[in-house]
Amino acid sequence: MATYPDNFMDQLVSLAKRRGFVFPSAEIYGGVASVWDFGPLGTLLKTNVRREWMRRFVYERSDIVPIESAILTKRQVLQASGHEGGFTDPLVECTVCHERFRADHDVPAAKDHTHQLTEAKQFNLMFRTHAGPVESDANMVYLRPETAQGMFVNFKLVADSMRMRPPFGIAQIGKSFRNEITPGNFIFRTREFEQGEIEFFVPPADADLWFKTWVEHWQEFFGHYGLTGDRIHLRAHESSELAHYSTATSDIEYEFPFGWSELAGIANRTDFDLKQHMDHSKQDLRWFDEATGEHVTPYVIEPTLGIDRAALAFLVHAFHVSDGTDGREAGEMVLKLHPRLAPVTAAVFPLVKKDGLPEIAETVMAKLRAANLGYVQYDASGSIGKRYRRHDEIGTPFCITVDGDSKTNHTVTVRHRDTLKQDIVAIDELVTYLQNLLA
Repeated sequence: MATYPDNFMDQLVSLAKRRGFVFPSAEIYGGVASVWDFGPLGTLLKTNVRREWMRRFVYERSDIVPIESAILTKRQVLQASGHEGGFTDPLVECTVCHERFRADHDVPAAKDHTHQLTEAKQFNLMFRTHAGPVESDANMVYLRPETAQGMFVNFKLVADSMRMRPPFGIAQIGKSFRNEITPGNFIFRTREFEQGEIEFFVPPADADLWFKTWVEHWQEFFGHYGLTGDRIHLRAHESSELAHYSTATSDIEYEFPFGWSELAGIANRTDFDLKQHMDHSKQDLRWFDEATGEHVTPYVIEPTLGIDRAALAFLVHAFHVSDGTDGREAGEMVLKLHPRLAPVTAAVFPLVKKDGLPEIAETVMAKLRAANLGYVQYDASGSIGKRYRRHDEIGTPFCITVDGDSKTNHTVTVRHRDTLKQDIVAIDELVTYLQNLLA
């Protein structure tokens, strides 16, 4: 079991706010419970998580295509999927303080009274609104509680327009909304969050094989970007835990400071969703199998990831406070993020603000930006040591110093965040040098 210092999350949340990763939403007005704004560095981190997800599961494959479905969801879609009737949590309310709690969770004790709880009732987690000026059942819509349904209702259109047949997948990254009764744990459980989901449509006979394949893909994905060791594991659901439409589900769980929690999941959803939408819409969403001459409703393997949760897991895993034995002063904070996820890929420092060094640094920075290596930052404020510490805190893997040798030898010094190693690199070779490190 992983051990964390008692103040670990306090330190991480403080760093996230101070350095521009995550801010309380509308803080100047007192904030909104469990709603967060991502600052400049948090936005860059999430963008990099999205980019790597898209790169590995869309750009590098020929059997998955992306879509972007609407957030406002027609009521009939969520009636067919079962969300309107069954997407609920049990709710109890204290008749003294009128706070509400999930009945299936431990209710925290109040400071100044004993909770008097009502009988549990089912609370639907979806946000609803109305499309148009008149509020009526006829024009009621929901903010989608998941991205999946947009892929199911577009299955036939995607297959026909892109000339694809199972096995193939539809991928989507986007916002979802759930009116959680008891959200919390920083950005882990919020009412507005982002998902990266794939609906992978397969011949029914091949569903078990594809399920195992996607479990392996997910494990490899997280391992590649540094989530390894005893803080992460795969947990298969017991039969009693499975959703009624699933024959198999496994979660990638991460041990956060607040305990083991789901980071990503893989489910065999069978043909439930497409059949539900065919029954309700009266449209034929089957695929014609030319080999057998039959119309078949494909099974669906669903690998899904919480983008915000992944960002939090990467931050937790990367957060390090030096004990003074690693070449840093005790208490210095470092985010050891994978270089492809780090918000700032490289920072360029002129050693001094004179002797033409700022101009050379600007030229170096322009070369790196033109090479599309990620976000590159120019930093000339404070001593070199302060600049190193500042960029260690935000996870910048490479700090590049322009000094006197840059004028005479046309070289720069590249300092590595994790090892503190410093390499002398020719300016003309710098792009290739960093590309190799980022490969």
